[in-house]
Amino acid sequence: MLKSSDDVDERLSALGARLSVATEESFDILVCGGSALLFQRLTNRATRDVDVLGLIRPGPTGALAVEAARPLPDALTKAAESVARDYNLEPSWINPGPTSILDFGLPEGMLERTVVKRFGPRLTVRFISRLDLIHLKLDAASEGPGKHYDDLRALNPAKEELRLAARWCVKNVDSSEGYVAQLKSLLVVLGHPDVAEGI
Repeated sequence: MLKSSDDVDERLSALGARLSVATEESFDILVCGGSALLFQRLTNRATRDVDVLGLIRPGPTGALAVEAARPLPDALTKAAESVARDYNLEPSWINPGPTSILDFGLPEGMLERTVVKRFGPRLTVRFISRLDLIHLKLDAASEGPGKHYDDLRALNPAKEELRLAARWCVKNVDSSEGYVAQLKSLLVVLGHPDVAEGI
């Protein structure tokens, strides 16, 4: 389990160290979920894994682009398995579980808002920002009570942050009547019926 910002830093440092001796490849990954919350000290909820939203590559114009992370590159997977053995973590403690979010289109400006840290010469990690975590957690929490709802409450989003997140959810994730109704109900529970009325 990863229980603190220091835990996330230690495991990713170990991963970076393992990569530096195991491969000439370099990796630049976009991370969301519980480990991004922990690393930025936005929550104290423990998490089992590091969720890789995407792989960062130079785009055709030289600007950074995000590519799907499934499957993770072999060298990264093997290094992560080695760290898992050293720290008694699950073999898939770093995984591309949420990479399908890329199908929806990321919130505008996400890459520019990331918190970036290099873990040695072979690993760069970009943790998505608090605002972008609000976007993803609002979508996930619309399904009902659970860890995503708890995370969203812990982020304590302001009205305008929820407005931006709700607009992204409806425009990019799902505009169906049922989904929008769930989203509106959640916004009312969060104390923002005016935001609900505006979507």
